[in-house]
Amino acid sequence: MTDRTIRVAAVILAAGRSTRMGAQNKLIADVGGVPMVRRTVDAASASVTKPVLVVVGHMRREVCGVLEGAPVTFVANPDFASGLASSLKAGVRALPSDCDGALVLLGDMPRIEAAHIDRLVEAFRQAGAQKIIVPVHKEQRGNPVLWPAAFFGELLQLGGDSGAKSLLAKHAAQVTEIDLGTDAIVLDIDTPEALTQLGRAT
Repeated sequence: MTDRTIRVAAVILAAGRSTRMGAQNKLIADVGGVPMVRRTVDAASASVTKPVLVVVGHMRREVCGVLEGAPVTFVANPDFASGLASSLKAGVRALPSDCDGALVLLGDMPRIEAAHIDRLVEAFRQAGAQKIIVPVHKEQRGNPVLWPAAFFGELLQLGGDSGAKSLLAKHAAQVTEIDLGTDAIVLDIDTPEALTQLGRAT
């Protein structure tokens, strides 16, 4: 497989209810003048990943609204209330058949940059599109994770709200860690306090 034939899509999970935020949907919250999910989408859109799929569910109209004009494809997840796995599976099902890998991003990753994504894709290419690429920072794993197509079938078997951590443990020998040198991969905005703190730092 040559580099020119390797195609990586981005799947952005933006369907969740962000229940710990109270009444506010963190994905459309303002972060430095830009909705949080728009920051994530803009980073993916500026990277080498193509296409960029955005899985929507909770407050679908509002989330799509703040992404108006973005070069993305929306994927509806009517089962979003069942947990994260349902959104991941909806995104995987919508992938083009010729994708060699899928980079799975969370919608609330406001500090992730196109350069971070491109480094993960390059590592995937160097590994012959066979390894699961996981970003790390200070020995802590984070997101986004790049999955080879060989694992799409197992991703479609996941359930609940645990995401794909179980598969990372199951296939530990197939994981390649890439130190991106940034806490953007572990930044977790789940509470109003965390959002306020992020706003002050942006």
